[in-house]
Amino acid sequence: MDWEIVIGLEIHVQLKTQSKIFSGSSTAFGKSSNTQASYVDAGLPRILPSLNKEAVELALRFGIAIQADINKRSIFVRKNYFYPDLPKGYQITQDRDPIILGGHIAILVGKNTITVGIDHAHLEEDAGKSIHENLNSHTGIDLNRAGIPLLEIVSNPVMHSPIAAVSYAKAIHHLVQWINICDGNLQNGSFRIDANVSVRPSGEKSLSTRCEIKNLNSFRFLGKAIEYEANRHINAYIKGEKVVQETRLYDANKNKTFSMRQKESAIDYRYLPDPDLPPLIVSQEWIDSVKRSMPPMPWTVQETLSREHNLDLDETTFITQSLAHTLYFESVLKECSSIQAQQCIKWMNGPLQAYINEHSVSWEQPPISPCRLAQIIKNVSNGNLSQSSGRELFKYAIEEQDKEIGNIIEERGLAQINELSSLNDAAKEIIRDNINIAKQVKAGEIKAINALMGKIMKKFSGKIDASQAREALVLAINEELVE
Repeated sequence: MDWEIVIGLEIHVQLKTQSKIFSGSSTAFGKSSNTQASYVDAGLPRILPSLNKEAVELALRFGIAIQADINKRSIFVRKNYFYPDLPKGYQITQDRDPIILGGHIAILVGKNTITVGIDHAHLEEDAGKSIHENLNSHTGIDLNRAGIPLLEIVSNPVMHSPIAAVSYAKAIHHLVQWINICDGNLQNGSFRIDANVSVRPSGEKSLSTRCEIKNLNSFRFLGKAIEYEANRHINAYIKGEKVVQETRLYDANKNKTFSMRQKESAIDYRYLPDPDLPPLIVSQEWIDSVKRSMPPMPWTVQETLSREHNLDLDETTFITQSLAHTLYFESVLKECSSIQAQQCIKWMNGPLQAYINEHSVSWEQPPISPCRLAQIIKNVSNGNLSQSSGRELFKYAIEEQDKEIGNIIEERGLAQINELSSLNDAAKEIIRDNINIAKQVKAGEIKAINALMGKIMKKFSGKIDASQAREALVLAINEELVE
């Protein structure tokens, strides 16, 4: 029997606010335990929550980005359950009346583009954290995370492979960073994924029993966890066993999931409207104001780049991997002609990306301004610099930020040598000194010319045009080896 995997993801996005969703406590990561928890976060009596307007606006940005319906009247409820790091005994969240309804996002699975529908997205507060390390078999509670604003994004169960699920998670991860509502840090818990997995016989329409794998903070682990869990279900059905609806965790070291607790139903949570929070009313004027502040979406930018500059998918994907990449590219291109779009990408994806990786800096604070990089590209493109001299100039342009590009070229003697007579003379000398290699080239061993290229480039310290050097060598070979 063939089986079909059915996957739905719940993604918890930590919203990029300075304070918590219902209190003024800081959301900064990595501070000492319980130094960022107020009376509201600790659940003390007679302390009332107050909704953070910025958290709402960030949620609206997401709803607009995925072309969802904005619920103009949403409700906060109390989700009741006991956990040591949930001091109130309930979590403030949204249930039947979330702020975001519907929406979709396109993802690439292999070479195919598919659309994943989103059921809804709702605002809620995070819980605290239980600490077990160095406490002599005791458990400590850190409330720094309690009250952190979250947007939980719930997809429809329409994905049918681990690859599709990972592609969707990456697309959401990219989007929330692009619209600047989340920093996307998986290690710090800013972006957490729960995967709901079930299997059914191929062709079957009804859904089977699902299990939820909690708190996956790696795209790689997401794929592996889904694959393991789907196989576990299939093996159980083949053996005639039942699959129990439950919450499970993934052990990356053993590459397997294990039971955490039986999955609660909605009735177990006793959802009740929170009497301390009025309904959230979102006006059309508010939505329009947020919409005007939005950047163009990455897929729109890709279409424009492809149409205006004849760029392929790999090139447009590189440029739009973050809004910072796109803004940098556009700034460089303003200084260059449109026919140099590919050159801009090569320099951004080559020397600049290598420098950023090596020195652990970011595209938000690049080591060289777009204007200076544009000047380097123009000097290489117009023949004033060779490629190798251009790379040398790139290094000096970062090290000597106070100097003009033209001055660096002059002081370092980087300008390309364009005197063809000296180039031709040097080529003849190299051929005479390496006559055997020249004969190999003459005999049709084209790759042998690379050895001669290395010698002539070294002779001129890389300050010559490679194509001109090759032409000079071929001309010299023909002249020196006339039969």
